[in-house]
Amino acid sequence: MSRVCELTGKGRQVGNNVSHANNKTKRTFLPNLQNVTLISDALGQSVKLRVSTHGLRSVEHVGGLDNWLLKTSDDKLSAKVRKLKKEIAKKASEQPA
Repeated sequence: MSRVCELTGKGRQVGNNVSHANNKTKRTFLPNLQNVTLISDALGQSVKLRVSTHGLRSVEHVGGLDNWLLKTSDDKLSAKVRKLKKEIAKKASEQPA
């Protein structure tokens, strides 16, 4: 399982551990990923995703999963979430008609 947020695309970063003697060794900084169940209002179902805490706060700030997905570009999203976004957009276009 890759350590990448399915919503924001946030992944691991690489840096150095620096000792008191200024020795540098490589290390990785991993995102704080959580397994979360988010509810889609348009589809009326829940979706299990692996999301960073930053991504989760962003979703809540915008007003839910549906609003967030419609405003986000596809290049950061995982394949599973891109498919979900398509379904939500299709449902949203059908509703006003």
